[in-house]
Amino acid sequence: MKATAIATFFGVFLTCTYTAKEATKKLKKPKLYFALTDVPQIDCDVKAGKIINPEFIAKCPPGCQDVKYRVYGTDIYASFSSVCNAAIHSGIIDNTGGKILVQKVAGHSAYRGSFSNGVRSLSLPRWRESFLVSEGKPRKGVTYPSTLEYSSSKSTAVKSEPKKPEQDPKGMKSADTTNTSEKASEQGDAIRKEYQTSPVPTPATQMATTTPTPTTTTTDPSTTVPQPTTTPATTRTTAAAAKTRPGLHRVRDMGSSSVHPAYASVVAAASSFSSKEELNPKPLESISQGNQNCKVDLSFLMDGSWSIGKRRFQLQKRFLGNVAQALGIGSAGPLMGIIQYGDDPSTEFNLKTYANSKDLRNAIEKIQQKGGLSNVGKALSFVNKNFFLDANGNRGGAPNVVVVVVDGWPTDQVEEASRLARESGINIFFVTVEAAAQNEKQNVIEPNFVDKAVCRTNGFYSINVPSWFSLHKVVQPLVKRVCDTDRLVCSKTCLNSADIGFVIDGSSSVGTSNFRTVLQFVANISKEFEISDTDTRVGAVQYTYEQRLEFSFDKYSTKEDVLSAIKRISYWSGGTSTGAAISYASEQLFSKSKPNKRKIMILITDGRSYDDVSVPAMEAHRNGVIAYSIGVAWAAPDELEAIATDPHKEHSFFVDEFDNLYRYVNQLIQNICTEFNSQPRN
Repeated sequence: MKATAIATFFGVFLTCTYTAKEATKKLKKPKLYFALTDVPQIDCDVKAGKIINPEFIAKCPPGCQDVKYRVYGTDIYASFSSVCNAAIHSGIIDNTGGKILVQKVAGHSAYRGSFSNGVRSLSLPRWRESFLVSEGKPRKGVTYPSTLEYSSSKSTAVKSEPKKPEQDPKGMKSADTTNTSEKASEQGDAIRKEYQTSPVPTPATQMATTTPTPTTTTTDPSTTVPQPTTTPATTRTTAAAAKTRPGLHRVRDMGSSSVHPAYASVVAAASSFSSKEELNPKPLESISQGNQNCKVDLSFLMDGSWSIGKRRFQLQKRFLGNVAQALGIGSAGPLMGIIQYGDDPSTEFNLKTYANSKDLRNAIEKIQQKGGLSNVGKALSFVNKNFFLDANGNRGGAPNVVVVVVDGWPTDQVEEASRLARESGINIFFVTVEAAAQNEKQNVIEPNFVDKAVCRTNGFYSINVPSWFSLHKVVQPLVKRVCDTDRLVCSKTCLNSADIGFVIDGSSSVGTSNFRTVLQFVANISKEFEISDTDTRVGAVQYTYEQRLEFSFDKYSTKEDVLSAIKRISYWSGGTSTGAAISYASEQLFSKSKPNKRKIMILITDGRSYDDVSVPAMEAHRNGVIAYSIGVAWAAPDELEAIATDPHKEHSFFVDEFDNLYRYVNQLIQNICTEFNSQPRN
């Protein structure tokens, strides 16, 4: 009886345990099902950089396999790439769409282009952020968002929530803990995209905007503070010491410890600005289109070191405000942000914070001095890694420009940081004020730091100003240079910096059907480039015994028009005088090429020429033409090598039949880009 009772007890116990386990399993299944099915859908043209989430699962729609959705890289992709087309390129999904897992990773130094799964990815020398794409299955222990957060999102809940310093993903410390209203978090920057705190009326700003300067004043017209009449010989010695000792003002600041009344008013007004007022902003002025002839994304690195002194810091702010006014800030024109540097750099505001010159000038007037050393190299590294991001308003199609304002000389190395910034496509300008005197030069850490930093050492990218009180004189010259987009060569890439002339064999041996294949080959190459009046331009010549200019470099300024013009070229038929065709192209196309453009000739022929090709080719090479030769069927290998630029194996190609021309589209573009990226800087 006792044994029976024990057996019954264990039987009931085991039954209950099994039932409990089964119930637990059933409870877990709905969670897994939710995690796998509640997936946000994205469009084919969405770039990874536009999505803020560092890791997410998304669903791609059908039809994303298209050349207009650009992809950069292989296996690891630049964040400027289409997410869905990158997934197709990697083989995770096909053109019918599907779920993918995206993980953001650090920027890469070299993205390799390739052709895979019907998608051609482009090479890229460098980009600030990358991503990996894999099968759309959740990783264990990771929670995925059901709604993605985009960089252009205007969610009030997200913007109004202040970010705690310890949560800063970049690990940057607060720029100025004594002035939280001026050094806002990223969410605060997002708020100021649509709103601005009411400007604080101060004597300094009133004098600048409404009050005419009295004729009896002894003040310099460009500032509201007295101008010193002399600089003692001992000033420079003490100035040198100030560069190495934080907190010590230069003596040339002429008694900055005794604050001028106008500056004191600014400080008093700023310190009395309450957090309540910060949280109840007034609407911004309407967004301006801006100067559409000057579409650049611009960052100013302003010197906040102690060596500059308080009054000269005010002059610097006046200078930046005048530059903002002269630029004509607007959504379709230039956008401007400011980073202040001292011991460490910090963003005052980014590209998308202010959309017109008036709001930007008001914001500049409120900037408070950080103090510290003049660590320009650290500031350049910061701007390269953190400033020109899609989330901060970087537009991609606008050149990236950095203008460094420095008082005297930097207190750290700038060469390496500048090189990395230039390789990222950033155009660096320097405005040096009151450079080192003879007795200070031994304190300069890196002699010739300007030449080591700027985009080109031709004088275009550097301006030296003898005195802070004459800084206003360089406003217009600087604005003119910054807006000269044709000369912003550091923003040029292999896809937007050439004049490409196609020289097409239209002889009788080609035939009508094969000629259309050649035109498709020409179109496939052309559509990979960024075509406009200021980017890559395309021209074409057809030849037999004679030559015909189909269209010149300045004929069409959009990709659509160029592709249509290629399609309309009619087959000529005749003999094969390739040498004469090269001479004709040199005269009719490349003699009219822009000075800052690479001249690239791509010649396609199917037979041996009736005339000599070597002499015309050598003449074209001497005139700076980079020649690629593409031979088909009966083309002569020796002539192809004579036409091609050295090294021949990288500039000369051969296929046995016209239908195989497509195989060299990727290789040709890759070689053009490799050659561009290996060019010396100066």
